[in-house]
Parts: sequence; C-alpha cells; structure tokens
Amino acid sequence: MSHANQRRFIIEPGGSLSGDIRVPGDKSVSHRAVMLGSVAEGVTRVRGFLEGDDAMATLAAMRALGVRIDGPEAGALTIHGVGLHGLSAPDEPLDLGNSGTSMRLLTGLLCGQRFATTLIGDQSLMNRPMRRVTEPLGQMGADIVTSDKGTAPLGIQPVTSLMGIDYPLPMASAQVKSAVLLAGLYARGETAVTEPGITRDHTERMLQALGYPVEVDGRRVALTGHGRLTGGSIQVPADISSAAFFLVGAAIGAGEAVTLLDVGLNPTRTGVVEILKRMGADLEVIPKGDGAGEPVGDIRIQAASLEGIEIPPSLVPVAIDEFPALFIAAACARGETLLRGAEELRVKESDRIAVMATGLERLGVQVEALPDGIRIEGGRLAGGHVQAQGDHRVAMAFAMAGLVADGPIVIDGCAEVDTSFPGFAGLARSAGLPIAVEEQAG
Repeated sequence: MSHANQRRFIIEPGGSLSGDIRVPGDKSVSHRAVMLGSVAEGVTRVRGFLEGDDAMATLAAMRALGVRIDGPEAGALTIHGVGLHGLSAPDEPLDLGNSGTSMRLLTGLLCGQRFATTLIGDQSLMNRPMRRVTEPLGQMGADIVTSDKGTAPLGIQPVTSLMGIDYPLPMASAQVKSAVLLAGLYARGETAVTEPGITRDHTERMLQALGYPVEVDGRRVALTGHGRLTGGSIQVPADISSAAFFLVGAAIGAGEAVTLLDVGLNPTRTGVVEILKRMGADLEVIPKGDGAGEPVGDIRIQAASLEGIEIPPSLVPVAIDEFPALFIAAACARGETLLRGAEELRVKESDRIAVMATGLERLGVQVEALPDGIRIEGGRLAGGHVQAQGDHRVAMAFAMAGLVADGPIVIDGCAEVDTSFPGFAGLARSAGLPIAVEEQAG
C-alpha cells in the first residue's frame, strides 16, 4: 500500500499535553482477531478493531481468501468464520502493503492450505527478512519459495501434510513464534516453540479465548494440530505502542496529568512502562479487568525529571516497538541512556537505530549508533528538519520531541503513520501538541 502523497508534520514549540486520551485499537491484537476469527467456526464479533493500513491489509487478505467480514464500522467487525479448512484460493497475489506482521503470520497460516498463494507488499516490506519464518516452516514440510535474498515475494505451494516440530527460537520474535504455531494448527502431532526470551503472547491468548487448547510451560508454548476454534467476542484494547508516544510526551513536557484510557496491559508489552518508571517517570497504572484474555487498564502520567539509564536486556523484547518514543525520552533525560541487544530495530520499517540517531543529531543531541543499540546523552533539543524515512513510529516519536524543542521541528516522510495510527495528528492536536500537516503530491 504505497502512499502517492508525501506528508510532512510541522510541530511548533510551546505545546503541552493534558486530559484523557484514547488511542486506536491494538494493532497486534487486531491482526490476530481477523486471522483467527476467519478460521474459527461460527461468528466472531470484534470491537475496537484498528482501522489502520496494516490491519486493513490483513482484513483484505482474509476477504480475498473467501471469508465474509462485515465492517469495519466504528471499529466493529462481524467475521463469518469458515473453519480451519474453509479458506479458498485467492484470485491474485495477496498485497500486504507495509505490514510485516501480516506477511509473517499469514505465511504460517497458509502453508498448510490445499492451494497455492503468493504474498507481496510494498518496497519496504519486500526488502524485509523472511527466512527466519520460512526456515522453521520448511522444517515442518512447508513448500515456500523466497527471493535469493530470503525476502518476498513468498510463493507458498500446497503440500500433502505438515509435521509438528519442537522449535527452539534462535531469537526472541513473536512473529516467528506465531507463524510456527499457526502452521501447527494444520500439522500432525504437537508443535512447540521454546523462546530465548519473553515475547508477545497475543496469539496464544487469542487461540485460548477461541477455545483452542494451548499449553504454556515457562518459555515453551505447544499445541496439537487439527483441533477447532469457536467464534466468540473479542474486545481489542487500546494499543500500548500508540499510547507510548503520549506517555513520553507527557513525561517530558510541562503540561498537566494525562490519562491514557483502556490500554492493553499484556505483560509481554509493558516494557515501555517499566523503562519510563526506571527513568523516574511519575506514572500510575490502574487495572480495569480484561477482555479476550488481554488485561486492560488506564495509565496516568505527568511531567517529571527523567534520568538516563542502562536499559536491561530483559526489557528489550517487551519494548521493541516503543524504542523510537523512548529515544526521545532519553534525549530529554539527565545523563546517558544506553541500549544494547536490540539489533532487531535495524530490520523494522526502517533501520530505526540509524534513522533515529540521524534525526536526534539534527536536533542537537549527542548520540552514538551501535550495531545493536544506541547511546544517547540527554540535554536540550533544538528545532530542526528530520526525515522519518517512511517509518510511522519514527514520525510520531519526533512529533512528541516538538513539545520540548527550542524551535519548530519539521518531519518529512510521515504518510505511513496511517499504517498504525490513523488520526494521529488530530488526536495529538486535541491533546495539546501544536502539529500541522502538509500534504504534497508525490
């Protein structure tokens, strides 16, 4: 899903955040709700679905695979599930736009089907590594062809059967774990994944919520193939990755308290909360129960004097998507912040270590990009002109830097913000960020 227009954010100095904010639904949960609801038996009703480009790419793919899905209407979907073996061959390659989650998880879901499928995406997605998924699926008997570089297009051919495997993950990756487990739904015997570190467990939780038995024993997750999922109700919580920008904006700014409402508090996703607390943020979490296996609550935060820290390796996988925002917090903290063990950031929608380091340098921050992380010396931020390089999280992170910069910040390459956070600029403006949006013909 390429964006024909170029989008620029311009943030004037002097803003401050305040009030109650509800960010859009969780992207990771939205993807899985559509996929698993589609292969469940019966109707699944989803509320809070994220109507961003990435989740909509998954929705379009499942429709192309023969699933009737009504909506979205104000975040509500009605999915008429076809069961594990009810999908049908699409008429053309499935274009997944910019969504790596869609491509990697669908590869697992589709490699056990009785028909061929080809997965493609935009230029960014077509350059992202896929062997980390195709290799374990190949061990299960899947027939998947990649480019010579191990990237998309992915050509998935039908096979007679898949075999369950006991797979030790070489890296902490929820997407790889999920792809193997989804293939395991179609495999003979038990499929198990053992993680080297904690990663998101949305797939396991939603499988269980829809009635599929999953065994979790420490860092080992296992299921047996050829069971069944039963349709149900799924409430998608507000996305903590989207909330992270406002958490950082409130922590570094000079405004009143901000409350992020109904945020997903899955313990595999709350690394941003823990890191901000370690930096000295004035932050309170108020639990409010759960829905479809996902804990939910409000997060109240207000400005505080932040201190640089060395980020513990154990928190890296549970905060991986929030680091662009956290780098802005580090740039405003006293002293040095050091991140290591986060080489995964180099193969996201952009090389987030390089792009964030370049942008921070342009705003006058002392920063050193490391092969697997970054070193940031906190201080004052100047205004300046930075490039988001088409990375939605980079664009939103630098937007929040405008709350404390000495001059205006101009951010180019912001069109992809719609992949995860449609309406970001309007919501940020209503919360107190002086942000203007310029659309330019591409």
